[in-house]
Amino acid sequence: MDGSVAEKTLRSIPFLHTGATIIPINKGYSGDHKYRVMQNGSSYLLRIFDGGLYRNKQTEFEVLKTMEAYGVKCSRPLEIGRLPDAGLGYYVLTYIEGADAEDQLPLYSAEDQYRIGYGAGNELRIIHQCKAPPGMSSWAERKTAKHRRYMEEYDRLGQRIRGGDKVMEFIESRLPLMKESANLLQHDDFHTGNLIVQDRRLAGIIDFNRLDFGDPVHEFIKVGLFSSEVSHPFCIGQIKGYHQGQEPDEMFWQLYSLYMAMALISSVVWSIKFVPEETDGMMARIHRVMEDHAGFGSVRPKWYIELSAAAGDQRPDRQGRSAQGMGHDGAFRTRRV
Repeated sequence: MDGSVAEKTLRSIPFLHTGATIIPINKGYSGDHKYRVMQNGSSYLLRIFDGGLYRNKQTEFEVLKTMEAYGVKCSRPLEIGRLPDAGLGYYVLTYIEGADAEDQLPLYSAEDQYRIGYGAGNELRIIHQCKAPPGMSSWAERKTAKHRRYMEEYDRLGQRIRGGDKVMEFIESRLPLMKESANLLQHDDFHTGNLIVQDRRLAGIIDFNRLDFGDPVHEFIKVGLFSSEVSHPFCIGQIKGYHQGQEPDEMFWQLYSLYMAMALISSVVWSIKFVPEETDGMMARIHRVMEDHAGFGSVRPKWYIELSAAAGDQRPDRQGRSAQGMGHDGAFRTRRV
């Protein structure tokens, strides 16, 4: 969609007033065109998408309605419609003010990073209250089939992970663990790049456009792949917040490590096919994850092992503070509240 078509499309949307200010948002990998719309003193998020995706976008819009009912910190759905003359569709959401956590967390204290992660884990737990539609096939069946497809592509493309044979053995030995996994709503791209913070607090979650249904543990692969490059205290906070301050059980870590290993294969394929210019960076990330898990000799990543022991049971109080703080050097310390 070129600029002139975009302008005509934007101005034909009923929600928008004649004098609305429309600012493109040029971030992310989505094929949607995103805009910040300002009118009557308020801001909104407008997404324009190919008309052939309308049914999928309707599902996304309805899920956002469910999230609103659950009280999840995310954009509220306002309007969805078609633009038949342009072969496009659109929806309008409320706009979450703030900045990407990916950019802001490194500027915060380790305690603030942990607290924001804890809040993000709480929100994720609420998201996972939503069950899959009736009749959907099991997560194990869908995930296994998807992994087989990725393996075929991985073999065909020729790019190899150092120690990849061990990764594949690890995966094959643990596939049966998925058999009893739940089929619950997945944001499916839950990481610091899709979280908004303001005034050192979590303001909201964005970009539900990749949503799926399946094992909630699968959400945490973005912790290992992406968020862990931004803030270890945040990652530990997310895991602890999700588990209401308790240590995850062994099955969580067995599944987490299985999905992390599978994600390494799919990440190779995805980067080569869709962003080949980023393949070297992705391979570096993959090898860093391999180191985190000692070549998958450990189901827990080393950053979790090294820092979580110092964290203890870190439940923030009613004001969102934690009874123990994490210092800038990564060590949790007791303090007054």
